[in-house]
Amino acid sequence: MAVLAALSLAGCKDSKDMDNPFFSDWGTPYGIPDFGRIRADHYMPAFLEGMARQKAEVEAITSCADEPDFENTVLAYEYSGSLLTEVSGVFFNLSECESSDEMVAVAEEVVPLLSAHEDDLALDAALFARVKSVYERRHELGLNAEQLRLVEERYKGFVRAGANVPADQQERFRELNSQIASLTLRFAHNVLNSTNAYRKELADGTEVTLDIPTWEPFMQTCPDRALREEVWHAYADRCRGGEFDNTDIIDSLVNLRLERANILGYATHADYVLDNCLAANPANVYRCLMDIWTPALNMAKRERDEYQRMLDVDEPGARLQPWDWRYYAEKLRAERYALDDAEVRPYFSLDSVREGAFMVAGRLYGLTFRERTDLPSYNAEARCFEVLQGDSTVGILYMDFHPRSSKRSGAWMTEFRGQHRDRQGNNVMPIIQVVCNFTKPTAGKPSLLNFDESETLFHEFGHALHGLLSRCTYPSLAGTNVPRDFVELPSQVMENWCRHPQVMKMYARHYQTGEAIPDSLIARARAAQTYGQGFMTTELLAASLLDMDYHTVKSGRHIDAVTFEDEAMAKIGIIPEIISRYRSPYFQHIFTTGYDAGYYSYTWTAILDADAFEAFEESGDLFNPELAARFRHLLESGNTVDPMVLYRQFRGKDPSPRALLKRKGML
Repeated sequence: MAVLAALSLAGCKDSKDMDNPFFSDWGTPYGIPDFGRIRADHYMPAFLEGMARQKAEVEAITSCADEPDFENTVLAYEYSGSLLTEVSGVFFNLSECESSDEMVAVAEEVVPLLSAHEDDLALDAALFARVKSVYERRHELGLNAEQLRLVEERYKGFVRAGANVPADQQERFRELNSQIASLTLRFAHNVLNSTNAYRKELADGTEVTLDIPTWEPFMQTCPDRALREEVWHAYADRCRGGEFDNTDIIDSLVNLRLERANILGYATHADYVLDNCLAANPANVYRCLMDIWTPALNMAKRERDEYQRMLDVDEPGARLQPWDWRYYAEKLRAERYALDDAEVRPYFSLDSVREGAFMVAGRLYGLTFRERTDLPSYNAEARCFEVLQGDSTVGILYMDFHPRSSKRSGAWMTEFRGQHRDRQGNNVMPIIQVVCNFTKPTAGKPSLLNFDESETLFHEFGHALHGLLSRCTYPSLAGTNVPRDFVELPSQVMENWCRHPQVMKMYARHYQTGEAIPDSLIARARAAQTYGQGFMTTELLAASLLDMDYHTVKSGRHIDAVTFEDEAMAKIGIIPEIISRYRSPYFQHIFTTGYDAGYYSYTWTAILDADAFEAFEESGDLFNPELAARFRHLLESGNTVDPMVLYRQFRGKDPSPRALLKRKGML
């Protein structure tokens, strides 16, 4: 009753409401959110008002006396909920990088309300009847290609959201959505809290945390095997029991997702997810992953044998363990290629790598990036760039690079506002955000990256370009709103430029001397490019297969996450010295951030990105203007065209896995 009362009163403004920045134009350049004015207590009133407004807009659609058509039904719904979209875009993005107790409290209250609101729309029989009427007559309405795509995607979206769920199952369907939404939120909070809870003081006065920028270098360089074991377990055993346990949440999520999929007519949750992806079904995913699993595992076994021989020298009789792998991998890398992080990092300062990414975008697409310190920002560490094409502004890009206790781990791209055209046909420019967790600079030294971190920056920047270069009309088809197993192509293909010797010579410069990275170091880096690929590919594929195993469960049963994971790993024959890239209790991709039954997409898309970059290499010009123009068209098109049609238009053929296996040294 309190929620209903709040919704009914949401349209009534008092003086306090008028202070809420969400209830007026931002009054800022480019319509950037006025971060400095937003307080935690502004969010809930704005969410409630946004839901109330969208309900009123939908009621106007369903009460329309005119026959349903594209304009009065599909287009009207496409542009409904603008306030809700705006407040969600700010709140959920900041929840991941500027969290607080107040934000957590708002999230816990609003997530169930949003789930119920989304169900109200999806299960509105009158609304769906009008959308279905337009869909069934879509070829008779004189629609252009993008309008036709919007009708088809909108109809499919309603069906997938439950529009055809029988009336006697709708209450349970709503309960499932609400419970799933709340549990994913709790899962994320547990991982953040567990990660922040661990601090290990070392004898030299430094501190190890579970943030990858400090954890991984420690594991690579610490000679104390017992200490490595302690710190490894602190990372790998997060959320397995104790205050921040996620194992019961996994049990619930797997079963709730299965039940929801069954109600929607699918045998498993994976069948439901993949019905809307290029992979189409679980069998295709398993086939793709297992085609690469065997050569990857064989390579990992050869790597293991080398590291075991090194351990035999240091500690005769000891057996290699997961906490030894990174240490001996780095040691052998240094011996074999005379290459280690300490030698590499000085040439990859964060600023140099960022400018390198900007340079590649400039050479390919003619973009320039102008830093703007005068525009609103949510944190002093977040840098803001105006993205230009000639003299015209394309969009705004925020880059937030360093760990904070308020920020979740990992790296990601998102948007405060996506590109689209408004109802009057005016272009609305995107406001894009890239978030990473690189080591902070010190008083005498900038943030210095290794190869993997440099590729991470290029990767997320590739996602940003997908959002920035979007040239679509409708919000739901624009930018990165593409199938999950296609969305990683623009990001992963950028990694190829990052690691190419010709491009490294352009941007990798010593932070003290300004000297370009030496050819000898590039040659060693090139020789080492396939080094460690057995481990990296095996742990990635193991996580992908674990994800698929959870979400191809066909009948409800108790899921003990630890036992389930052990059995899944035994089934594929993973060696005990390697674990899944993410163990289940902190596997946020599949239990929080929307990659459930979709983590395979990193491998699926790697086939596309290797094949795509090979086109540039074959042309003899890494910045080939004709190929760049064709790839830009792919980026600009969002989901207005079938993604594989876009890919074939770019490449002139279907993708082949040969380029990926060659790149990994597995042919």
